[in-house]
Amino acid sequence: MTTVSLTDVASYLPGEPVPAVFYTEYPGAEDKLRNHPMFKVPPSRHHVAADETNADMIERAVQPLIERHGGAEIRAVDVLLVHSQLPDLPFVGAGTEVARRLGLNPEWLVDVANAGCASFVYMLKMARQILATTDAKTALICNAQSAAGQWFTQSEVRKLAQAAIPGDGCGVAFVTTSAQSPVLDVETRHVGEYAGDMTVAVEDGRKYWEPGESQLRIGFTDASVAKVLARGNRLVPEVVMDLCKRLGVTSTDIDVLITNQPNRTFLRNWREALQLPAERHLNTFDEYGNLFGAAIPITLDRAIGSRQVADGDLMVLGGFAHAGDFAGAVAVRWHGGRD
Repeated sequence: MTTVSLTDVASYLPGEPVPAVFYTEYPGAEDKLRNHPMFKVPPSRHHVAADETNADMIERAVQPLIERHGGAEIRAVDVLLVHSQLPDLPFVGAGTEVARRLGLNPEWLVDVANAGCASFVYMLKMARQILATTDAKTALICNAQSAAGQWFTQSEVRKLAQAAIPGDGCGVAFVTTSAQSPVLDVETRHVGEYAGDMTVAVEDGRKYWEPGESQLRIGFTDASVAKVLARGNRLVPEVVMDLCKRLGVTSTDIDVLITNQPNRTFLRNWREALQLPAERHLNTFDEYGNLFGAAIPITLDRAIGSRQVADGDLMVLGGFAHAGDFAGAVAVRWHGGRD
């Protein structure tokens, strides 16, 4: 099988850091879920500007890749995969606009709607499969998260515990048919029994696209939060352990673990289940909050830039999505490095 590598990553954070008091001192900011472990507030996060789109963020995130690999190399990518965690338009994904902005003409262009907070893992699996089984040689993976500064800043939603957790940002990856930083294996699972458990709610009961006064929010309840916490605690260690088993290693052999980062509780529980010290499970939750699908590539970019990932490290990227309808993990032998 053709060897496929996660060759490089880059990222973009919009605007200046937004402090926790933006939410916690907002008039009427009271919610019975405020003290639940799922909603412990990070000190900081970033918000998109009012006129900033997913394509804008992706275009900015890709610039370091262009600087390091050359514009011609990036423009020649055969595969473009895009996940937008708040689409700018109904019906239309961001992929074709990204291709137009960057001057790409990919043979494969897919806007990935599923896999949520673990969509980077899923898109890396897709890219690996396409590059290993077709004539395609290079791929660009893009994760844009723009819900925090738009959806969660609505006047009524801003009062809720759920609003203070997300942050906005974009992470991108350059994937190639090479042996530089090989993707060793990928474990993914779609859990159909949990499909539909992730819900949105409005007070007047209208459909989200119908006109009305009430504001769209995530439909969290005490019961649904308990279910998500239990599923997340189980699913991520399971997929990571299954991946390690196929590779013939143990979880303690992982040099660097990077996951999605819904909250500190999940981060602690996952590393304890995998018997990893905190210094080997990297995250940016306190700086950027829950970045949804963009968390893995953004945290990885920061880790590489700060030399927290060493040459030869066994790196595992993993996470779960929504209320547990998807989970995945991917192993990479890292030989990237930057000057």
